[in-house]
Amino acid sequence: MTIGEILRRTRKTKKLTLKTLSEKTGVSISFLSQVERDKCNVTLESLRKISDALQVNPSIFFSETNNESPGEKIFPFYYEDLSNKVTQASFHPILVTLKPKENVGNEFSHYGHEFIYILKGTLTFSIEGKISELNVNDSIMLDSTRNHYWWNNSEEEVQFLLVSTI
Repeated sequence: MTIGEILRRTRKTKKLTLKTLSEKTGVSISFLSQVERDKCNVTLESLRKISDALQVNPSIFFSETNNESPGEKIFPFYYEDLSNKVTQASFHPILVTLKPKENVGNEFSHYGHEFIYILKGTLTFSIEGKISELNVNDSIMLDSTRNHYWWNNSEEEVQFLLVSTI
């Protein structure tokens, strides 16, 4: 299944129209429709807004997609769900891979907390406008209600463990 197909199925399971999802996310109906039809890529920021509105973890969109290697994905990021399908947990572990020079976006906030541990490369991180870099074996934990964003500003792939509360 593609991310668009998973989005459509999840939205319909939750009995939400595109209009309602658009209102909950601040993302246009036309953009949501294009994502569902696999006509455009979704940014991490938009994916997080959609996930929050659907009350699911963003990794749901990658758990059933093709098992290509992260470097072959058409998206600038790839999530691998590390939960072993454990449900009802109060946190969710995800392996995140970001391609070089990818995933620049705007700070946003959401419910919960995040813990990040860098496995490979250098992750650029912004919290309320303050930009810093995290290198291999560095970690950070933050209240996700604070405006934040992370991206790969380097020439190499970045891989990190993200543990977030749901």
